[in-house]
Amino acid sequence: MSDPVALEALLTEDRRFAPPEGFASRAFVADPAIYDEAEDFEEFWARWAEKLHWFRRWDRVLEWTPPYAKWFVGGRLNVCYNCVDRHLDGPGKDRTALIWEGETGERRELTYRDLGAEAGRFANVLKDLGVRKGDRVAIYMPMIPETVYAMLACARIGAVHSVVFGGFSPDSLADRINDARAEVLITADGGYRRGRVVPLKRNADEAVQRCPSIRHVVVVARGGLDLHRDFTMVQGRDHWYHELASRVSDRCPPEEMDAEDLLYILYTSGTTGKPKGVVHTTGGYLTQVHATTRTVFDLRDDDVYWCTADVGWVTGHSYIVYGPLSAGATVVIYEGAPDWPDKGRFWKICEDLGVTIFYTAPTAIRAFMQWGDRWPGAYDLGRLRLLGTVGEPINPEAWMWYHRVIGGARCPIVDTWWQTETGAIMITPLPGVTHTRPGSACRAFPGIQAALLSEAGDPVDAGYLAITRPWPSMLRTIYGDDERYRETYWSKWDGVYFPGDGAKRDDDGYLWILGRVDDVLNVAGHRIGTMEVESALVEHSAVAEAAVVGKAHPVKGQAIAAFVTLMQGMDGSDALADELRAHVARAIGPIARPEDILFTADLPKTRSGKIMRRLLGDIAAGRALGDTTTLADPAVVQELKEGYEAREE
Repeated sequence: MSDPVALEALLTEDRRFAPPEGFASRAFVADPAIYDEAEDFEEFWARWAEKLHWFRRWDRVLEWTPPYAKWFVGGRLNVCYNCVDRHLDGPGKDRTALIWEGETGERRELTYRDLGAEAGRFANVLKDLGVRKGDRVAIYMPMIPETVYAMLACARIGAVHSVVFGGFSPDSLADRINDARAEVLITADGGYRRGRVVPLKRNADEAVQRCPSIRHVVVVARGGLDLHRDFTMVQGRDHWYHELASRVSDRCPPEEMDAEDLLYILYTSGTTGKPKGVVHTTGGYLTQVHATTRTVFDLRDDDVYWCTADVGWVTGHSYIVYGPLSAGATVVIYEGAPDWPDKGRFWKICEDLGVTIFYTAPTAIRAFMQWGDRWPGAYDLGRLRLLGTVGEPINPEAWMWYHRVIGGARCPIVDTWWQTETGAIMITPLPGVTHTRPGSACRAFPGIQAALLSEAGDPVDAGYLAITRPWPSMLRTIYGDDERYRETYWSKWDGVYFPGDGAKRDDDGYLWILGRVDDVLNVAGHRIGTMEVESALVEHSAVAEAAVVGKAHPVKGQAIAAFVTLMQGMDGSDALADELRAHVARAIGPIARPEDILFTADLPKTRSGKIMRRLLGDIAAGRALGDTTTLADPAVVQELKEGYEAREE
């Protein structure tokens, strides 16, 4: 190949699905002319910004001095006001805003009027503790309504929140608090996960011992927990939220924020080094999450919308809290695991609450496949009208299972590509317009300009994914480290954002994300994306999930090692391994035939569900394991390592 770093596109997918006729006729966006209308991208985003409430309109839409952008320059608004107050005039005030279900079965419903009162009350609690505009507040909470109140309260008074996923360790929490120099920590006595209590306050106490900036710890009583013997309340530092809240009003005037004022810092782990504090600001971020929520999910007033993420991740920020609430949606939040008390829990929630829009991760979908059709088949999913995926590329066969079993072959699927750093959806089908293809995120969202480039910056059909002009919800920097921001995202090409993914473009112009370029396999000079080999494996009826990595080979440079999880009831054997090797060779070509196949009950995943191929690479190479602090279950990778080493002996 002329470009030694270009990716080879080997797997083909010819199935196409038009928008269902009844869906397209009522869709929020039903005219493909929206792409042409967005060619003037500043005007396009300005029209969306005008749908929000501004205390002062902007002077200029965009000020771009690569790699630094300012959107809606001079404009002033408040995110909490846009998510709550502007819905309170008219019938919107009595619409259900949140439906919360706890793992143990409790349920709470709040209208927008209720949500406004709770956010105002929490805002006054923070103000009484001395929190002011620009101060940083860390949030370390389970998935309960008070977590949403806390985020909205920070936005209301102009404090910058940094949400830390409630499954993170005390060390991870301390690192993030110290980097942000947060002065207040909001936590809970605990939460539930798979029937076990997560001792959040105890973890927080351990972290705060190493956090000199923390002045106050606000503790929410989750309810139903008997944890008081497990921790102490430090006099003067620790406060029960319900006691503070009983002494304040639920009315708090919103702070008028500049469009470029910080809204939040969210930490994302790199492959090495300390976590990166991604900075998102106010006006541009809210504009894009609002626009994408309305159009990608075709949101209507009578929808019941459920994104299954945790608010500790960017998906929860953008598509549980700020996007849906700014659009006046009814949002489901769930505290627990999808397989507790059994593997039908998600589908029971969909049936009980009448969920119409369901947005989840490919990792979850592959787990559902492994558990079998009988679990969703036991529930009425007839209210569902739109499905979505987020977090990583989805294998075509997992897409087809989702389409057939969960969507009843009637629901459009929006396969969305975006990142913590992009803030909002960047590449996606529009469900009333796009003819979807299983495994493809299809096209850049209107107003977004995506390209595939070579190392030299030339256009290619398969290569590096690049975003070639600014977008409203883009990160503004890495907190406290502008140099790392420039080096990580903007150093490959001048004025072009490099997200770190490889991709290909098909004959229809659709984009296919091939995975992280750091994970690309280099087999005998052929650069192959991990997603294509994994998708070929998942096509086999015995396979639920697969992850592949490269291992050193004396002739080829790299050979392919595959870690495979089988469908329930299937047994791994040498014969099945040979069958899978042959299957991949037929689907892609002999060059992609895995040399090693290890059958495993699970794969090492982060707490947001992404497969940690870096650790699998360590196992295949016989290296010491790298950082495992972000894993959902560190025991999985240790068991894999021992199993792989036993095979090599």
